[in-house]
Amino acid sequence: MAEPKNYKWFHDFLSPEEGHIHGLETILYSRQTKFQKMEIMRTKSYGDCLVLDGKMQSSEVDEFIYHEALVHPMMLTHPNPKRAFVVGGGEGATIREILRHKSVEYVLMVDIDQEVVESCKELLPAWHQGSFEDPRVELRYLDARKYLEETKDMYDVIIIDISEPVEEGPAYLLYTKEFYSIVFNRLTKNGVISLQAGTTSANALLNFSAVYQTLKTVFPVVSPYQACIPSFGLPWGFAMASKEVDPQSLSPQSIDEKIGRTIKGELQYYHGEIHQGQFLLPKHIRQRIEKTERIIEDNTPLFTYH
Repeated sequence: MAEPKNYKWFHDFLSPEEGHIHGLETILYSRQTKFQKMEIMRTKSYGDCLVLDGKMQSSEVDEFIYHEALVHPMMLTHPNPKRAFVVGGGEGATIREILRHKSVEYVLMVDIDQEVVESCKELLPAWHQGSFEDPRVELRYLDARKYLEETKDMYDVIIIDISEPVEEGPAYLLYTKEFYSIVFNRLTKNGVISLQAGTTSANALLNFSAVYQTLKTVFPVVSPYQACIPSFGLPWGFAMASKEVDPQSLSPQSIDEKIGRTIKGELQYYHGEIHQGQFLLPKHIRQRIEKTERIIEDNTPLFTYH
């Protein structure tokens, strides 16, 4: 392999002992918002990247993997999703993927950080592709948990697209048993949620395991899964949970048929075999998450490395 060139480097620390480095072309944008530090970087390998509080969120080259993995398994598991609620998702790519589904009539996106969303609207058009202007989309800047506690509105699908539950971070109260109970009460009969759940790396399974166990205290059906997102530097975990529908009951053929019938445009990552295969977790991961007893609660937040 060739020697590293004399670039400037962005160090994406995955823990105090491990990281992933990216050769930089330039910093396109940098700002401390009310809630977090936001940067948009142009890297050599992954193009433009959104970085929040020093952590890679998505890249131009492979954001489609993350967003298709987060959105479509859930949307296709629900028999007919019409109303969607999105927590976070500042780049607009999550709502972009939701809007591909012909059944969708209304999407409410709630993000607490208006500065991040407005900057992504302007500087990352390839991510949102005009989704914020779709007449089916409503965007509000407020506390998503408070909104869900107070509203009587019901949703078919709820997507939680936020950072990890880091100590003192803005997101940990959106990963707790109490929050998932609030979400459960805002879902329709066939309602489904999905969320990113941290890395599935063998040496850092606490977050993934605790999210899985916490979801199981509230939802009858919980389905953890993973995807490889190269810019993250580690394999990444997700989870779906529902009142009654089970994503693992769907065959590859039924998924491919439904994609052709209900989704506009061509997907780049997700298809029937990926749908089925992503839930087949390796033995060491399955054993760890089943043995973990850690439950995330409001008064016992999960502390993870930032």
